[in-house]
Amino acid sequence: MNLSDVLWHLLNFAAPALALALLLPLLSRLVLRRKAALLPWWGQTLLNLAVGVAALTAAFWWLDHDGKMFGYGLLVLAVSSCQWLLVRGWRG
Repeated sequence: MNLSDVLWHLLNFAAPALALALLLPLLSRLVLRRKAALLPWWGQTLLNLAVGVAALTAAFWWLDHDGKMFGYGLLVLAVSSCQWLLVRGWRG
């Protein structure tokens, strides 16, 4: 595999985490109408992306295969928990 193939595979691996990381901060502003977030939207996106890629990497390491539903479930759980902490969801 050459370098462009490796980059293409890594981008496709991280694409679900990127999509979720972009959507959650924007949708949380619409749904929650809360301005008391710990970070601006781009900071939330970067942190959610890092957490999402870490979750997908952990699922890939555990299952030895990419694209299993357990991995995507772990991605959603990890990123949504991170977003809940960022918008201080425990405050109601």
